Amino acid sequence: MKKILNYINGKWVEPRGNGTINVENPATGDILGQFNVSTAEDVKDAVKTAKNAFLKWRKMPAVERCRYLFKLYNLLKENWEELAKTITQEHGKEYPAAYGEIRRSIEMVEAACGVPSLMKGGFSENVSQDIDEYEIRVPIGVFAGIFPFNFPAMVPLWFMPWAVACGNTYIMKPSPLSPITLTRICELIHKSGFPKGVINLIGNGGGVTDELLRNKDIAGISSVTSAPTAKQIYKSASENGKRVQCHGGANNFLIVMPDVDLDKIIPNMINSCFGNSGQRCLAGSIILSVGNIYEELRENFVKAASSLKVGNGLEKGIDMGPVISKKALRKLHQDIEIGIKEGAKLILDGREIKVKNYPNGYFLGPTIFEDAEPGMHIFDEEVFGPIICIKKVNDLDKAIGIVNSSRFGNAVTIYTKNGNWAREFQYRVDCGNVGINVGVVAPMAFYPFAGMKDSFFGDLHGQAQDAIDFFTHKKIVISRWW
Repeated sequence: MKKILNYINGKWVEPRGNGTINVENPATGDILGQFNVSTAEDVKDAVKTAKNAFLKWRKMPAVERCRYLFKLYNLLKENWEELAKTITQEHGKEYPAAYGEIRRSIEMVEAACGVPSLMKGGFSENVSQDIDEYEIRVPIGVFAGIFPFNFPAMVPLWFMPWAVACGNTYIMKPSPLSPITLTRICELIHKSGFPKGVINLIGNGGGVTDELLRNKDIAGISSVTSAPTAKQIYKSASENGKRVQCHGGANNFLIVMPDVDLDKIIPNMINSCFGNSGQRCLAGSIILSVGNIYEELRENFVKAASSLKVGNGLEKGIDMGPVISKKALRKLHQDIEIGIKEGAKLILDGREIKVKNYPNGYFLGPTIFEDAEPGMHIFDEEVFGPIICIKKVNDLDKAIGIVNSSRFGNAVTIYTKNGNWAREFQYRVDCGNVGINVGVVAPMAFYPFAGMKDSFFGDLHGQAQDAIDFFTHKKIVISRWW
C-alpha cells in the first residue's frame, strides 16, 4: 500500500491533519494507498515556498525553464506504461483509455515547451515622432490547480506546464479518489531537477480548498469540477481578487442525421458514450436521431452497447471498467430509478451486469433510455456515467433547439455526410467544442479547451494561447530616446 505525502519545497512531507483516507481500486475494492488529511497550514507552507521560489524562477530565461519540461517530457515517455497502469488501478478505466490519457498528457508538456516562441509580443516603430511601442509578457506569481478524479494525469498537465513555462510557480491538488497518479508524476518532476518550490503537491482535507481560494499570495486558480462546484470556486476565488478558469460539468449531445452510414458511426458513438465508463466531460449523453433513421439506429446502438465487455480495465479485451466509487455507483442507480419514475423507457439496464471474479467492484453496464424528454432529470442533468438517452426528432432545427436549451455548452457532435448541414450546425449551436463525425471532441494541446455556459466559468480557457494569456501580465512599453 502506497503512503501518499505532500510535495513541498522539493521534499516529501507528512500532512498535518488528523485522520486518514484510503484510495481504492474500484474494480476490486482493494486499498491501493492511504494519505493523512492535509490542512490550511499545509497549504500556507506550500504557498510560502512557491512564493519564494518565484523570485528566482521568474528571472530564469524562458528557454531554460522549458528545459526542465523537456526532461519531464522524456520521463513521462519512459514511464508511459507504468503511469497508464496506475491510472487504470485507481480510476478503473480500461487500459487503452489510460494509455491514451498519458499520450495526451505528454502532448501537453510538449506543447508547453513552445512557450518561449509564443510569449513574444508585438513591436511598433515610430507610433509617434521618435516613439516606439511594444508589448512584453511577465509572469504573475503563484498559481494553483484543483483537479478531478477522472483524468488524474491529463487535467493537471492542461495547466501546470503552461504556468511554469511562463515563469510562475504552481501548487497542485489532486482528487482524493485518484491521487496516486499525480504523486507519481511529482516523483518524475523531482527527478527532472526542477528547483525547489517551483512545483508543489498538496493533499486533501478540511480547509485545503478554502485556503487555496482565499490566500492572498495565490494569483490564480484553475479547476475542473462539476458545474455547481465550478461556480462556487469561481465566485470565491474572484471575490478574493484572483484570476480564475473553472471548467464545469457537461451534458453532451450526439446528433445523427438520416444520411449517415451506421456501420461507420456506431463504433465512434459507443466510444463517446461508454469509454472511460462515461465519466468524462466530453462523453456523449443524449443521442438525437433526426428523421427516419431512428429505429435502425436504436437497434444497432443497443446491440453494440450490449456486446461491450465490462470488467477490470487491466485485463485484455475489456471495453469498459467500473465507475470510480461505491458512492458514484449508488448515485447512478438512483439516477436510473428517477428516469424510470419520470416515465422514460429503460431499454438496456446496466444494473443487471455481473463481472466474474470481481464481486466487490463498482460496475454498471451500458444503460440506455428512450422516451426521455427535456425537463427530465436524466435528460437535463450531468449524470456522469454510462447512462444514455436516445430520442427521435423531426429535423435539424429541432435538434439544435434542444442543444441550445441546455444550460451546458461543453461538447456536441453531428454525424452526417452533408457539408451544408454540418456548416449550419457548427454556426448555430451554443457550444464550445463542436465535433463533425467525431464523438469525443478533445482539443489538441495547441488549441484551447472551449466550454461555454455552465460548462465554463471565466474568460480564458485551459491550453494554448489562452493559457499564456491567463498565466502572464502584458506590459505595454512606450519609449522615446534622445
